Amino acid sequence: MRYFITLSYDGTAYHGWQVQPNGASVQEELQRGLSLLLRRDVPVTGAGRTDTGVHARMMVAHFDANENIDTQQLTYKLNRLLHGDIAIQDIRNVPDDWHARFSATSRTYHYYIYMRKSPFERHYACYIPYPLDFAKMNEAARLLLDYDDFGAFCKSHTDVKTTLCKVTAAEWHQTSATTWYFEITANRFLRNMVRAVVGTLIEVGRGRLSVDDFRRVVEGKRRSDAGESMPGNALFLERIEY
Repeated sequence: MRYFITLSYDGTAYHGWQVQPNGASVQEELQRGLSLLLRRDVPVTGAGRTDTGVHARMMVAHFDANENIDTQQLTYKLNRLLHGDIAIQDIRNVPDDWHARFSATSRTYHYYIYMRKSPFERHYACYIPYPLDFAKMNEAARLLLDYDDFGAFCKSHTDVKTTLCKVTAAEWHQTSATTWYFEITANRFLRNMVRAVVGTLIEVGRGRLSVDDFRRVVEGKRRSDAGESMPGNALFLERIEY
């Protein structure tokens, strides 16, 4: 039988979702907790990866079991066992052919920025101390919907088989006089893609790149032409659709 786990986590203390040889990961902590409670090794498969320091309001993972599981009890016990920076929202039985990664139809990320120095924003948003032209940034962001190859925003020297993605939403939203977030939805994402997209859009907002320059960056498919990768602490995996 297959079970889906829906969870959230603060990624500050972790080297991303995926098990790492020399650092704590969310996947490792979840597997350790399940293995302890179910008294056997329990590998879990996640809907995707998040990088070091990146957070998730919603992550989905699956594991298999031969026995019927009281999912409410397991949720309760797992939440008591795990650190406070990981929370299990739901565990449910699903059809055996459901897959946390391959059955997902879309993922949505938010990247948060703030433009007036604040001690309360700094852990979960990126401080931008200069003015930005958000109208130009949104004009450039809309271009992402016209393309399907995002090699310009893929981390260099990775073993990715394809740089093709289908972006269905990309827009900056204002939440207060000094805070904004960038929302992007796609069927899949490349490593470092969202932070590289944000870094390049900020170059547009500063006037260092024009909207046409942004288009040329996308069409050129060279990571060296795009902007810097923004800090991971301001990035949240917001939701996954199935």
